[in-house]
Amino acid sequence: MDALLVASLLVAVLVVFTVLRAVRIVPQARARNVERLGRYSRTLQPGLNFVIPYIDRVHPALDLREQVVSFQPQPVITEDNLVVEIDTVLYFQITDPRAAAYEIASYLQAVEQLTVTTLRNVVGSMDLEKTLTSRDTINSQLRGVLDEATGKWGIRVNRVEIRRSTRRRPSRASFLLRTLDLRWSMEGMCTAPAPSRSTTSP
Repeated sequence: MDALLVASLLVAVLVVFTVLRAVRIVPQARARNVERLGRYSRTLQPGLNFVIPYIDRVHPALDLREQVVSFQPQPVITEDNLVVEIDTVLYFQITDPRAAAYEIASYLQAVEQLTVTTLRNVVGSMDLEKTLTSRDTINSQLRGVLDEATGKWGIRVNRVEIRRSTRRRPSRASFLLRTLDLRWSMEGMCTAPAPSRSTTSP
């Protein structure tokens, strides 16, 4: 009798545990991908969802709201070979949870690297004056390139903003190198032999 009671309790606990594993509640503005036997099956939408216990694997929730990422100031070389530090802020949103999970290993890192590369390409085609005064132009070009590139990752870039763009002051080492170069060039001019003047006899 005791063995039968223990077995019944174990079965009841197993049933309750299985039912709990079969129910998944997804919050609003979230999505969770489901794999069945190692392959993508479907994406759980906000609300009450049911899965097959022990067969379906539910991944952590992805945030579908607009996200804001601030990048560290990046040194960028302008067309006239001057270094400018640009501080950018990116606003993006996941539109396809499946692509965001399976098309790229880390979409945050990929977006950051793509932003830095695109920023260097855009600013590299401008001189210093245009870079410091054409913030809206740079923003629109960045958004267009990023939105097109991140579409296959299930991400939409809503806008890109440049918070600050400042010219980097030359370091002490570069200043000393320029001073030495100038001194060496002046010494070379002073020690260079004077050109011989040809004289003709009358």
